This record gives sequence, structure tokens and C-alpha cells, in this order.
Amino acid sequence: MRIDRGGHRRRLALGAVTALLAAPTLAACGDDDQGGGDGTLTVWSLENQTDRVQATQAIADRFTAATGIKVKIVATDENQFSSLITSAAAAGTLPDVVGALPLAAVAQMSTNDLVDTDAAKAVVDGLGAGTFSARALELTGQDGRQLAVPSDGWAQLLFYRKDLFDAAGLPAPDTYDRIRQAAQRLNTKGVAGISMATVPNDAFTAQTFETLALGNNCQLVDANKTVTLDTPPCVAAFQLYGDLIRDFSVPGAQDVDTTRATYFSGKAAMVVWSSFLLDEMAGLRSDALPTCGPCRGDKEFLAKNSGVVTAVSGPGGRPAQFGEITSWAITKGGGDTEAARRFTTYMMNEGYPQWLGIAPEGKFPVRKGTAEDADKFTTAWNDLPAGVDTKKPLGDVYPADVISALQKSPDSFQRWGFPQKQGELVGATLSELPVPKAINALTSGELDAAGAAKRAAEDVRTIQKSLE
Repeated sequence: MRIDRGGHRRRLALGAVTALLAAPTLAACGDDDQGGGDGTLTVWSLENQTDRVQATQAIADRFTAATGIKVKIVATDENQFSSLITSAAAAGTLPDVVGALPLAAVAQMSTNDLVDTDAAKAVVDGLGAGTFSARALELTGQDGRQLAVPSDGWAQLLFYRKDLFDAAGLPAPDTYDRIRQAAQRLNTKGVAGISMATVPNDAFTAQTFETLALGNNCQLVDANKTVTLDTPPCVAAFQLYGDLIRDFSVPGAQDVDTTRATYFSGKAAMVVWSSFLLDEMAGLRSDALPTCGPCRGDKEFLAKNSGVVTAVSGPGGRPAQFGEITSWAITKGGGDTEAARRFTTYMMNEGYPQWLGIAPEGKFPVRKGTAEDADKFTTAWNDLPAGVDTKKPLGDVYPADVISALQKSPDSFQRWGFPQKQGELVGATLSELPVPKAINALTSGELDAAGAAKRAAEDVRTIQKSLE
């Protein structure tokens, strides 16, 4: 989950994937929401807050004006998505398109043979595969098939107090050694070295750990689908995490809210959080303003004095970054495939800047531009206003090097399980949360790093066996 508009929890880790495989009770979308018998294209959107539904419908209405194809945007609750899509498939009332799907949801639909991979490939090829992030296409493809059309991404980032780092003569915390060194040096009575999640019942903890683990080549499974969480690269990642929390962090259980609050109050030199922190840190949301001393006189103080690390590396790996790619999926058997292709193409071309503008801080373009203008959409994204109560382009707040790093971040996104075709396992682990439970046992002193890695691996093996 992630913190989104109004402080509501939404896709901070992998969407509501913790519930995707649990088949929760069906929640009705409305008697006519499956419609399309009158020629109207039915599009489910997991961007289901009222303002976002209205913004998406406005884009769809412009598509209708240009093509004559009517479109109905249906707000779809992420926590109910698994049962909704399964029920619609059984009843023969699938939507034509589903938007804002996280990777695990795409994998689930593919496993159930609900995605039209030929249609997705046709859209990508028509727009030009070379205009998309290669990594985004890789994560949304499998066995030579394009499962869905990647739309945008949000990044997990390491934010750090650049002013404190500069004063201490410390380099950017982009490696295990530099993170540990900075946490130790900057950990004082009033300021913790770092703030990171530790609660056992939140996917945010799993996401934070994976962010650090990927850079040391710690993987969930190997190419043979063998669970590898208890291998040396992962033990080293658990060791770093445990040391940072026990020696250089704040006391007590930490979650998505408390980690942000600690950094915003000026009581942590580093925090691992998603890119949705960017507009809040810039003082653009009245209900989530920074509260540090200097912030009271300048609500952009933290934004001006924070650096951003997009990819971390450990001694056993190369720079890597956790990030989520959301996609448009054209369903198999949804109805008018040609109209669905045209709509998806429109959303990734003429309507793309407006779609990204719904939440620029969490919608980095994975289609960079067009054949004629290679940077068209990254340039447009830079000027899109972010925020809620105050709106301002992120490029007006953050320096050019930060904006450039954010724009490029989807190109380095890595994820557990998906390259090994284990999207179903990823979704199942987010239901059981074995890694957050191991992290909690580690940081509470119940287990050492090797013990935490072993417990996490054993729990994942049990989950894997249950899926056979």
C-alpha cells in the first residue's frame, strides 16, 4: 500500500495485491457497470477516487469526441479486484479494458487467461516499442508475449538530508557501506540515522526490504524457481536492515505513517519511502506538511535540502531499484477489441499527459516520447502540476538532477519473482507477508540475520508448495 490523496492507504507496495489472491467478498459495481451492449466501451480503473475517476472520464470523453466511440469509466476497488474480475469472467461480462493494474494483478489475469496479449502487442508495436522503457516492457511481458501495455510507474526511493550529509562531508547514501556509515555518523540524540518500516503486517515493510535487497542481488527465487531468501546475499541484506534499525533508528514499531512523520519532523537523516512523498515534502498537501523547525518558516525546506537516491547497491550486486509499473490490460473476450486497442492507444498518446497529470509524483512516464519527439512525454511530465491544496510542477521545487533521476528510474526497476515468471507467488507472499514477519523478529531481537533469512525462506517455500 501507499499513502495517497487524503492520507488514504493505496498501492504503496504492489497495489492491493495482498488481497488479490484471497478472493474477498464480491462488491457490486452497479447494475450497469458491466455494460457495453449499446456499443459503449467499458473500462475499469483501479484509480478509483472520485477526482481521479472524473479526470479519467474527461480524457475518455475527448477520445469519444475524436472517434465517436463511447467510453464508460468504472471505478473499481482494488481490494475487490480479484473477485470482481473472476465473477465478470464467469458471467461473460468482462470489461473491455482494465487500467492502473499493478504487476501482480497483470500476472493474475494472465494466469487465468483473461488478457489479450495480441491486442497489447499491437498497441505497443503501433506506438513503437522503442518509445517505451525497455524495463517496463520486460516486466509486463512473458515468454515473448506482451501481457499488457505498461502505462506509468512509481518508485521506491531513499531520501536523505543533503544539508546534514554535506556538513558531515558524507557522500550520497547509494551503497550499503555509505548508508551504514551515514546512519552511524548522523545518529545523534535528536536525530536518528535512518527511519524504515518494521511492522510485520504491512506490505510497506516488504517493499522497503526489497528496495535494499535487490541491490545486493538478493532474490526471492532463482531461475529454477528455488527460494533463495536464505542465501548469503539475502543474509547480508537482513544484516544491514537489522543493524540500521537496532543501532541507528527510532524506537518502537515503524510503519508508513511514522517513518514519514519522523523524517518530516526533522528527526531522521534518511528515510525509505515511495515517490508519493515528493509533493508532500514540497508542502503541497495541507494535511501532510513537513513539521521540522525550519519548515515552519519555509514549507519547502525539506524539499530543498533533501537528496534522492533512486538505486542502491550492495557488495554483492549492482545498483537496483524497487518500483511498480501499472498497465492497461485489454481483456480476452471483453467485447470490441478494436475499440479497446484504439482507446488504449489514445491513453498512451494523445491523452497520455493528462493521464500522468492525475498524480505526477506517482506516475512517471514509461513511454518517453514518440518516434518524432523522443522526449515528448518526459518533458511534458516535468511541467505537470503536482499537489492537492497547492499545485506546482515538481520541476519548480526539485533540482534538475533529481527530476532527471526520477524520469529515468523506471529504466532500472527490478522486482522479485517477475523475471522468474513467479508473479502468482509474489501475490501470495504479499498475502502472508513472510518477509515483514521476519524483519519484525529480526529488529525486535528475536532472531539474528541468518535466522530471519531462514524463517522467511521457509515460509515462502510453504507458500510456494501450496500453489502447486
